Amino acid sequence: MLPPMSVLTSALLIFGLRMANITLDTLRLMLVVQRRRALSALVGFFQALIFVLALGTVLQNLDSPWNILGYAGGYAAGILAGMALEERLAIGFSHVRIVSTEHGSQLATALRTAGYGVTELLGHGKDGRVRVVICGARRQDLQRVEGIATEIDARCFITVEDVRPLRRGYWRGV
Repeated sequence: MLPPMSVLTSALLIFGLRMANITLDTLRLMLVVQRRRALSALVGFFQALIFVLALGTVLQNLDSPWNILGYAGGYAAGILAGMALEERLAIGFSHVRIVSTEHGSQLATALRTAGYGVTELLGHGKDGRVRVVICGARRQDLQRVEGIATEIDARCFITVEDVRPLRRGYWRGV
């Protein structure tokens, strides 16, 4: 049997508030890592405001398991929504490391032609000599960089690590 509409409305309100709170938490953490101080503080302000409203509503009606379920469900949904938002915004920069046995110079040239900063290194892998191409790129550009690399060398090995530029160098579009 379903509870009265006012109980469901309250539970849905709590769910929505908690979902927004956790989504903002993910965004705030992203901004903190990128050292965007003012924006992360602003997001934190709204996050705290929403948290107080959601928790206050739950504490006023602790006898309702629906409110508690709405709170927990909003938390879980907020995690998923925050991850999706983080992936979509792709704020920041990455170093893409591409290892190629035969086409390293071509990869480097193609990436430079596309406007990316590239560093080439010689290395020795399991099966002999390799060329390591390190490319600095915005996180938003990772699919483009991967596409260029795999078009030239479908067997290349690609890794990515997020970085925070500290000083100098070339970053496309910055």
